[in-house]
Amino acid sequence: MIWDILLSTLRLSIPLVFAAYGGLLSERSGVANIALECNLLVSAFVAAAVTTLTGHLILGIFAGIFASAFIAGLFALICVWGRGDQIVVGTGFNLLAIGLIPVICKAIFGIGGSTPSLPSELTLHRVWPFLLLAIVVLFLYEFLFRSTRHGLRIDAAGECPEALMTQGVNYKWVRVRSVVEGGLITGIGGVYLSICQGSGFVREMSAGRGFIALAALIFGAWKPIPTFAACLFFAFTDAIQIQLQGKELWNFPIPNQFIQIFPYLATLFVLVVVKRKISAPSAINRA
Repeated sequence: MIWDILLSTLRLSIPLVFAAYGGLLSERSGVANIALECNLLVSAFVAAAVTTLTGHLILGIFAGIFASAFIAGLFALICVWGRGDQIVVGTGFNLLAIGLIPVICKAIFGIGGSTPSLPSELTLHRVWPFLLLAIVVLFLYEFLFRSTRHGLRIDAAGECPEALMTQGVNYKWVRVRSVVEGGLITGIGGVYLSICQGSGFVREMSAGRGFIALAALIFGAWKPIPTFAACLFFAFTDAIQIQLQGKELWNFPIPNQFIQIFPYLATLFVLVVVKRKISAPSAINRA
């Protein structure tokens, strides 16, 4: 059972990790991104839809990733150049994805809320390439923020954008670029949901993972390695609730409804009782 939980933890952590990675780039540049749920849903849907319509898995993968980047770009332009409130705009994007994708599914496939099930040859059955990619991105992030000019500019845009302006660098473009790059990374998590963990798109298949990834990002203090560890922790709680379903406690069956809310309760508990001080980037959600 322990081995099953560990394997399930790794499998369930992948969409959380990539969504948190995407949010990390955005938020360290000063853009509060609660639209991660939208990015996951859009990339998962587009990947499954394009794969179904074309019969080409690789094309579907890239379409899903770039669809997430496109949505992220729209979000960034509205928030950064349009001066929209980042929380309100992010909420609007999430609601738009939840409502619009089923309509598109119905129009294209005649099925409300989902795409046709993908055949076995058009899905990925191995999790390890995504795990390996997650670890590679983790080390790239560490290198980015420690040793590159782009990483330093991202941090400056999130902490003191005026410092960039004095050097002739437009911090708004730094933010837009960071959000779009984060959208590309988040899109990998959405693609994983529909063509690896599942065999097609199912309505609201992200199941709040975008919000849990955001919680992991906050718990990880906007740093790559702690954020990665937080994603593993939240995936572990999800794995436990899966293993507990259908089980009995002292000969008393545990209602599945109580088991299924365990990961979300754990998320709230961690954010409420965490002792150490967590400070967000100084200029986040500030034009």
